[in-house]
Amino acid sequence: MIAPLLAALALTVTAPAPSAPALTLDAALKQASERNLDLQAAQSRLTQARELSRKAWSGYLPQVTASGTYMYNSTEAKLGMPTGYVIKDVGVPTSAPADPGQPVSPVNPGPTPYVMMPSGFSEMVIQAQHQFSGQLQVTQTLFAPALWASASAASTAFEMTALGVETARREVLFGTAQLYYGAVGLQQAVEIQKRLLLASREHEKDARTRFAAGSVTQVAVLRAQIEVARGEQDVRRAELAYQSAKSALATLLDRAPDFEVARPPAPPALDRSVDLSAQAMRDRPDIQAAKVAVGLAETNHRATLYRYFPMLAAFARYQGSNTKGFTGEQTSWVAGLSLNWNLFDGGLREAELRDSDARIAESVATSRAVEARARDEVRRALLDLASAEANRVKAEEQVKLATEAVRLTDKSYQAGAASSLERVDAETGLAAAELAVVAETLNAELAVVRLAKVAGRPLTR
Repeated sequence: MIAPLLAALALTVTAPAPSAPALTLDAALKQASERNLDLQAAQSRLTQARELSRKAWSGYLPQVTASGTYMYNSTEAKLGMPTGYVIKDVGVPTSAPADPGQPVSPVNPGPTPYVMMPSGFSEMVIQAQHQFSGQLQVTQTLFAPALWASASAASTAFEMTALGVETARREVLFGTAQLYYGAVGLQQAVEIQKRLLLASREHEKDARTRFAAGSVTQVAVLRAQIEVARGEQDVRRAELAYQSAKSALATLLDRAPDFEVARPPAPPALDRSVDLSAQAMRDRPDIQAAKVAVGLAETNHRATLYRYFPMLAAFARYQGSNTKGFTGEQTSWVAGLSLNWNLFDGGLREAELRDSDARIAESVATSRAVEARARDEVRRALLDLASAEANRVKAEEQVKLATEAVRLTDKSYQAGAASSLERVDAETGLAAAELAVVAETLNAELAVVRLAKVAGRPLTR
């Protein structure tokens, strides 16, 4: 009854897939910088921020507008105008007698028989039935303090966005390193589990041989079969975990998980004699961005103050129409200055000044909080590194002890002084110790990378 149950519990280990090309940590970091979708979105935001500055300065560049109009009028209006005048003698005085008490005017000396009469008429269209008109206007801002502050704020916002993109890039690279080290650890776990499975199968073969010789009972054979089934299950579980880690890494790199990872070289050690907290204050882009945010809040405050000043602009306009109008010309032009001064806006500027004061206080507090968190991260990273290094040393000692235990147990088993269960336990302990030393070694190396990251050093190999 037990043998069929063991057969049902045993998992078949699939044949290994063809070896895929190895992806080194350096290559993974490079692909993350070039292909990560979150970084591509951040770069797009940086491009948008760059255009904000150009938009702000566009208000201080010449503005050229052109417009055209077509109108259909229900009636056409014309005006008759004389084309010339003649002097005609009508024979009798046409003006009233001059007042004898008033001096004679040289312009109108008094009664005269001569009058001025039009010699011809010309019709002028002042409203055409099909009326076309066009206008071209150029405006140049001469004095606009609010635009100065807006342009300065846009430039500061671009700088802050650039620092944010650099922060995101470092976070993505560190996340890539974390996933890569995790995949390497799982890959080595698969190898250790496979080696332990081979040992279990050798134990099963040896137990069958001893059972056939009558030196052990059938229980020893069943225990060996259970260990083989458990080993096959552990191998399959480790393989699936490794494939899952590769899938997560491939998603971060925006590619298919058609690669294998390779054990990376140890990262360069950091000089712990220097003040890493001070280095973080100087080099970390998130801290720099928080300081720039304070400057941006102050610039926005000035922008609100500048709105109390007037705006002065010069303009020139040229226009034409298919009707001459009263001027008798189809084209005309005008030039001048315009002054716009908002004397009272219902208290909006005062409210925005109070709001900007609060935003300045908020940004200052945020900047101090970012600096405090950075110092804490450096302290904890140093402690984590010291702990990881100590754990690695202890794990290496455990491997040496477990190796010796396997040697002694195997020797006793061959002499008949130890049971197969003791032998399996010793080898299982060695496998666990080997897994621990792999994990602790990778944790120590990753702790070095984390310390470099929180200290403000770019993650490069």
